[in-house]
Amino acid sequence: MPRPGLPKLVATDLDGTLVRSDDTVSAFTHEVLDRVRAAGIPVVGATGRGPRLAELTRNDIRAADFLVMAGGGWVVDQTDPLGPVVLRDERLSGGVLAALLATLEAEVGPLTVMVEALDATDAPLWGDYDPTWPYPERFEARSRLDCCASDVIKAFARTPGHDVDALLDAARRIVPPEQAAITQAGQGFIEISPPGVDKATGLAVVAESLGVDPADVLVFGDMPNDLPMFEWAGWGRVAVSNAHPTVRSTADEITLRNDEDGVAVYLDRLLSH
Repeated sequence: MPRPGLPKLVATDLDGTLVRSDDTVSAFTHEVLDRVRAAGIPVVGATGRGPRLAELTRNDIRAADFLVMAGGGWVVDQTDPLGPVVLRDERLSGGVLAALLATLEAEVGPLTVMVEALDATDAPLWGDYDPTWPYPERFEARSRLDCCASDVIKAFARTPGHDVDALLDAARRIVPPEQAAITQAGQGFIEISPPGVDKATGLAVVAESLGVDPADVLVFGDMPNDLPMFEWAGWGRVAVSNAHPTVRSTADEITLRNDEDGVAVYLDRLLSH
């Protein structure tokens, strides 16, 4: 259970947790996060979004001292007065990705695959068009050969024959963790990242830079890609009530839904006490 007093670091997922279903963040949430910082507690946005969405991410969590993006593979210190400093930038070999996709397809059938290869603002994903992908304006059709011709930040894959959780289970059974890290973040696709990349290892970079023990970290989340940071953080693990069942079962506490500003309500109560 969460400790008395206040944590020394607060990290929150964005989509489905801090960000509401209409893709907005309330003024109340921004105000509460500002109060967290004013209390001397650094704030971290921990998201699956890649660096191409850094500008959008900074707008959604304006109080963030650090950003843990790409599911932990890209970590940025935003406190330097000279500008953001990248503390971590991990990439997955395109050749490794091509091989593991072939191995996975031999087991589960043809996959729709997209890769995140570019870190420029609003750069598109490359790969196979999929009508279920919710952000078609940031997509460019490319062949699998093109997609795997260089290192990537991460890849997304799905198959109509498998529920995303079933595909995740299959992928984790087939692909060894030393080859790639695999999770899912609620978009209907599994996400394939460099080995050793998850939100916990990304947060560990932040905690080390600040001299904060994981036992003093409070985290918020909603999807399986948040589970590593739930296992890593020791002060408190809080799920929004709309969270995936595995996240709810791991959490110390459940707060209100993202659409009810659950993170801000919890933090407001914490600060008030």
